Amino acid sequence: MKLSSLILGAIVAVVVIAGVLWVLGVSFHPPISAQGAALYNPADEVTVKGVVQEVQEFDCPVSEGELGSHLMLKTPDGMIQVHLAPTRIISGQKLTYSPGDQLEVVGAKFRFEGKKGVIAREITRGNESIIFRDPEGKLLLTQ
Repeated sequence: MKLSSLILGAIVAVVVIAGVLWVLGVSFHPPISAQGAALYNPADEVTVKGVVQEVQEFDCPVSEGELGSHLMLKTPDGMIQVHLAPTRIISGQKLTYSPGDQLEVVGAKFRFEGKKGVIAREITRGNESIIFRDPEGKLLLTQ
């Protein structure tokens, strides 16, 4: 067998494997170095006000890889993703947020995969306030 045929076969195999992984949705993002409360830095705490544009659920590093509840909040400074808590906890608390809700969010700002985000410590909607985390970022809500 010629060396050029062997090299060509290896290149084709790599391309086929890469194509299969792409079709299956395998992601090669570097893992986030901290999870859960470790991501919450009290020194980065901010208060943002805005309107809910979208409610999302996805596997989230803030929720330690669990399915997490999130809000896309339109603020005067642009869109911010608000990380609430694991979905199992949110649904157990009967908490619901909808597009159009006006919120004030107190939480720690951070960036993940280039997106601005806030890990919510407290959310106020009208006269209702929900405290999600203690001042150090430890989740307070339980199932």
